[in-house]
Amino acid sequence: MSPLLLFSFVIGYFLILLVVAWYTGRNSNNDSFFIGNRNSNWMLVAFGMIGTSLSGVTFVSVPGAVARESFAYFQITLGYLLGYLVIAFVLLPLYYRLNLTSIYNYLSSRLGFTSYKTGASFFILSRTLGATARLYLVVKILQDAILESFHVPFWLTTLIILAMILLYTYEGGVKTIVWTDTLQTSCMLLGLVICVYYILNHLHLGVGESLAAMREKGYDRIFFTDPHSKFFFLKQILAGAFVTITMTGMDQEMMQKNISVKTLKDSQKNVVTLGFIMLVVIFLFLFLGGLLYLFAGTQQVTATGDALFPAIALNHMPKMVSVIFIIALISALFPSADGAITALTSSFCIDILGMQRRNDWNDAQKKKIRQRIHLGVACLFLLFVMVYKWVDSSSMIGVILKVAAYTYGPLLGLFTFGILLKRNVQDRLVPLVCILSPLLCLVIDKYQKALFGSFEIGLELLIINGLITFTGLWLISSPAVKQKA
Repeated sequence: MSPLLLFSFVIGYFLILLVVAWYTGRNSNNDSFFIGNRNSNWMLVAFGMIGTSLSGVTFVSVPGAVARESFAYFQITLGYLLGYLVIAFVLLPLYYRLNLTSIYNYLSSRLGFTSYKTGASFFILSRTLGATARLYLVVKILQDAILESFHVPFWLTTLIILAMILLYTYEGGVKTIVWTDTLQTSCMLLGLVICVYYILNHLHLGVGESLAAMREKGYDRIFFTDPHSKFFFLKQILAGAFVTITMTGMDQEMMQKNISVKTLKDSQKNVVTLGFIMLVVIFLFLFLGGLLYLFAGTQQVTATGDALFPAIALNHMPKMVSVIFIIALISALFPSADGAITALTSSFCIDILGMQRRNDWNDAQKKKIRQRIHLGVACLFLLFVMVYKWVDSSSMIGVILKVAAYTYGPLLGLFTFGILLKRNVQDRLVPLVCILSPLLCLVIDKYQKALFGSFEIGLELLIINGLITFTGLWLISSPAVKQKA
């Protein structure tokens, strides 16, 4: 398909986003940028968060992994639902009761100022690494499909996409993102459904017949019962629950959208609804993955992994379906990248600079500083995308989940310790504990065969990381002194 035609549709789609951004970003201020004036519609937030939770990595990596892992990823999704329930009924009441703008302020009130800064710093590190990995994958596909033919270098493609994101998030922040994410999620899911429909029609199969064909190939296996396998269902469900609790419930990007909803009850409805919708959407992505491999077998397509879906969509489907794939892919990209840039800006301004506590800056100065930080975060994204290009993994979803296991573990330990125990920590030692914990996990992961034999550690490394952090915090803590009546 003509790269120029694809490019034209991409520009048209982006112009629509700019119109939405202009409309929602009028009369914006720092409060609307950070938490949308706590006036967001819960249904819009829930729907838009589908795109943020999935991203372009899910769009190509989950279907691409079906030949190797079958439907094992659905086990993790079942764990996601458990995690969303914990967020709705444990974390959200806490955040609303304290009226938080940054969720890491909880760590300040419970554990201490250094703990607060440590938690915010780990979020900034975690979200930067995860979001840029997602961004890299989609930029690479767009580069190969469109801009390579115009001899545009990879770094310039990344810069152009980041500039596009900045244009529509620069003023409105969360207030704008709630609406643009809704539009983008709609396009992403529409593209997913159309691609599924096209392949079913092309192969002359119904849903039941296609599942039977997948079963013959061994693609549709969901539950893995070998306790030693990293895909063992209990490991996967438990890991999925903790991944959601940390990467959503303890992540400022995800939670700033939830706490932008007016009431706790509506925010809880948002999270629970999202959990059930994710079950359906992830299963549809896995089903698509099985169809892609069945289709590839009839067309002599040799691509696998992350390269499979783009190879089929751009080279073996009608032109209009190829356009829909590109728009859907961009729609999967933007919600994860725009929200991350906005959340990182918010966290740096609130948690690192202490903007809300600064009385020596007026509103105009605060807005100017926030905009400079916004630009700085975009520049940081450009740098990290280039690093991922150098790494160039064949399955970016594996990279993202591995990074999350190391960087979100300390957050899991900090929040769990603060919520479950009433002990006081030595605040100045908290950064040491949170740095040593991922390093110990690195050793465990590297030498797991020597330590555990045939038992494989997968995503539960995140739980181990959180447990080590929790234990370290307990060792540097003492019982809280009871106040005399």
